[in-house]
Amino acid sequence: MAYDELLADKIRLELDKKKVAYEEKKMFGGLCFMVDDKMCVGIIKDEMMARIDPEVEEEALTKRGARPMDFTGRPMRGYLNIEQEGLDEDMEYWIDLCLDFNPRAKSSKKKKK
Repeated sequence: MAYDELLADKIRLELDKKKVAYEEKKMFGGLCFMVDDKMCVGIIKDEMMARIDPEVEEEALTKRGARPMDFTGRPMRGYLNIEQEGLDEDMEYWIDLCLDFNPRAKSSKKKKK
């Protein structure tokens, strides 16, 4: 198992409850939930990856289980990893942060010429 299927089900449940249209893509050895063709929230192993507004990142890092996402030794601004302990009570908080930022997030989708 490359990622936590139970966590994937919890994220799907939250997105469905909020009536959000999303697409699932496997990437980074995990699962990503794309909203409006943009990376919104994901799962890497047993942690949630949250793409949030970099302006609220400092405050979000004070939440239990949150830490900067760091693949290469350099944290990526606006991307956090959330451990399971931080998701038990705050799943909706994290999903809302991701969805709030999504309309302003840049798409990495390549434009067809």
